[in-house]
Amino acid sequence: MSAVAITLADVSRRLRIASVNVNGIRAAARKGMHEWLETADVDILTLQEVRAQASDLAAALPGWHFVSDEALAKGRAGVAIAAREPLDVWRIELGDDDLDSKGRWVEADIEVAGEHLTVVSAYVFTGEADTEKQVAKYAFLDAMEKRMPRLGELAVITGDLNVGHREFDIRNWRGNRKKAGFLPRERAYFDRFTAPAGVEIDTVDGERGTGLGWVDVGRTFAGEVDGPYTWWSNRGKAFDTDTGWRIDYHLATPQLAERVADYHVVRAPSWDTRWSDHAPVVADYVFPG
Repeated sequence: MSAVAITLADVSRRLRIASVNVNGIRAAARKGMHEWLETADVDILTLQEVRAQASDLAAALPGWHFVSDEALAKGRAGVAIAAREPLDVWRIELGDDDLDSKGRWVEADIEVAGEHLTVVSAYVFTGEADTEKQVAKYAFLDAMEKRMPRLGELAVITGDLNVGHREFDIRNWRGNRKKAGFLPRERAYFDRFTAPAGVEIDTVDGERGTGLGWVDVGRTFAGEVDGPYTWWSNRGKAFDTDTGWRIDYHLATPQLAERVADYHVVRAPSWDTRWSDHAPVVADYVFPG
């Protein structure tokens, strides 16, 4: 396991972390990602579905330092974490050697104002109900559930997790109850992720489970409302009618969640101004100086 620590000497109180599935880093760079980054004031940028090699990342993010994990299949998956300063401690392993996680999980250790923070960029399988693709998705979520308690007191998992946890998270939830992304068993993982640590709960799939205590920053900040959605199908008028899914997350440990000062989804003003089919999700975390 390779290990990465970065010291952000100029960040003593606020760390802005943005996560986005870029749907191909080269295409995103051509379509306007740079223009957004110029004004977004992001300190840490986590990326999913990079679909490129390290050289392409370097070309697309000039001046940034990054760690990444490429998928074995060219033009598929790929995750990265980019920062304004060099990254020194990072890991890509998740689960055992039998787990298919290549290009889907990377974590970095960061020193912020004298404290240790772990940031993860994750890209969970899309899956497909009643197929081997769904089996692979459950295996990944199993490994993720085992890894989460080991990430430390100050940790955040960001990325395209490809599950709408609750009915608030999908506009057309009734029509998707038997489809990957909103299956009861998938949603039950998130019941356990976000239930109080150590508490036994009844999950949405009718099973019992034990809470891990993590906090869904987006849902906590937005409250009990529809959305805000982070992905819209390219079919029909999904974006124009805001028929979306909230599948991009910041999942934070309770100790880190207490430090959230702001959270927002950067929805493009119109369909033709998007540079990805996903919107960036951005959160500000405050660290004592």
